[in-house]
Amino acid sequence: MNFPTLSRRLTLAIFASLSVTGMAAAKKPAGQKPAKDGPGELGKIPMDFWLAEGEQPVKIPPTLANVPYGTDKLQALDFWKAESDKPTPLVFFIHGGAWLANDKDKVAGLRKYLPAGISVVSINYRFLPQAFAAGVKPPVKWPLEDAARALQFVRSKAAEWNIDKTRIGASGGSAGACSSLWLAFHDDMAEPKSNDPVSRESTRLMCAGLVGAQTSLDPQQMKEWTPNIDYGHRAFGFNGDKSDKTSGFRTFLENRDKILPWIKEYSPYELVTADDPPVYIHYADAPAIGKSHPNATHSSNFGVKLQEKMKSVGVECQLMYIGAKPEYSDPVEFLIARLKATKL
Repeated sequence: MNFPTLSRRLTLAIFASLSVTGMAAAKKPAGQKPAKDGPGELGKIPMDFWLAEGEQPVKIPPTLANVPYGTDKLQALDFWKAESDKPTPLVFFIHGGAWLANDKDKVAGLRKYLPAGISVVSINYRFLPQAFAAGVKPPVKWPLEDAARALQFVRSKAAEWNIDKTRIGASGGSAGACSSLWLAFHDDMAEPKSNDPVSRESTRLMCAGLVGAQTSLDPQQMKEWTPNIDYGHRAFGFNGDKSDKTSGFRTFLENRDKILPWIKEYSPYELVTADDPPVYIHYADAPAIGKSHPNATHSSNFGVKLQEKMKSVGVECQLMYIGAKPEYSDPVEFLIARLKATKL
């Protein structure tokens, strides 16, 4: 499907999963449609609903709301149950917002997943400022490990919620997409001998369908791909000076060698191996490696470099960007196809 066709199918109704920086740049009146020459203006990514032209986003009440998976009030999730006489696949949705903001109600694709017999979970998680205040190092450990714990919790509810725990795919945008990639590429964090039944559950995924993903948290690598990047420093506790918006990333870059162990653990790109699941990522721009970008935080340069890495180990990575022709037109279509496939 070409981009003019795609643009007619997408709405810019909600930019819920953009990073905080991206949200400021992308703010538009509700319901405004994308330009006809692509999926929105350059760098403006349609994050919430994949709708037919003229449709309006509709909130679908969850089957179960605010289910706790931990002790913090932000460690909660919503569950939408697809009607089925056999266990259903599940989309595990992680909202974006630079790990600083937003809420689990910003979930995409419900009106397509549920009729297809796919249940959905959308999670909240603890943010970077909480982790920083608690002395967690690096702060990104909390939102990422919350995602893993929530996924294990959902698997522990498989029988009760009629879920096929072998068919779970992650979705999300921006930081939520980065978290999804971390789950997709990380070795299984299950603890088979744990006394906690939730901890015994797997954290592995069948697939991931994402929008505007940051695929690396390595400042040197990101700057080589997109020179004007200014992202990721807060994840590692480099908050910077409020009077100098670039100070946080500069300090991040200057201290890169000191935090390499953290980068190796939390940057999705570093975790790619041959046993990882297939990934689909939607971007709104054409790639230009080594060149500055008006929305560097969501540049398709991230996707192109991840695709190169995944191809090098024989793992599928499909990208949608201006000029690309992937097998599926959007992440929702990809996830439905993969989660409903006859064979695993």
